[in-house]
Amino acid sequence: MPASSRAKPKPEPFNVDSVSRTPQQGRSKASLERMLGAARALMVERGSEDFTLVEVSKRGNVSIGSIYLRFESKDNLVRAVIAKAMEDLAAAETEMVERLTATCTTLRDFVPRYVEAYAQVLTENAALLRLAMARAEHDPLVAAPGKAAALRAVAQARDAMLRYPDEFGSADHATRAEAAYYIIFATLARQLSLGSSREAVTDYDWEELKRELGRMCLAYLTAP
Repeated sequence: MPASSRAKPKPEPFNVDSVSRTPQQGRSKASLERMLGAARALMVERGSEDFTLVEVSKRGNVSIGSIYLRFESKDNLVRAVIAKAMEDLAAAETEMVERLTATCTTLRDFVPRYVEAYAQVLTENAALLRLAMARAEHDPLVAAPGKAAALRAVAQARDAMLRYPDEFGSADHATRAEAAYYIIFATLARQLSLGSSREAVTDYDWEELKRELGRMCLAYLTAP
């Protein structure tokens, strides 16, 4: 068969089901939610994956046996927590963009409000994002979906900005819109200590940072 005619395999989905087993008990969903909730709470509290399954068992009111029935390892439990966190983040990003595009009639209105809203979304998800990014450095099962999620966020922001073409100052609207997103994300991520460098946040005023970031990106998008 010619190489060009071979169907490329679809990438494996990354979600809770992809890293867990499906037990037979009818109450498995509630039990799973307690496992994930307990593990997530421990990860957020400690800022690391430094917890035991015994602690998950006690906090989530689930047996060690039921955890192993669902997850073959602690690693898969951690992956499941991250997968759920990524789903939650994607949903929050989508809701935010849809809400803004439904109410903003101009780019001048959209950009500062986007910066403010995106900062809030990232802040609310920062603890799990830090852990997801740290694991992505050595875990391909998390790295590839993480990259896909990042590209989805870029496209979502770009397409939202492109709804206001008359206000762009350059013919290459898409390039400017994507660059503006990367500037926004990089600045907010730096302040929230996201990313592999684990840099400490600066003492720059958060509200002033968001305000000036919105003004700067708007000036860039509308400049000749």
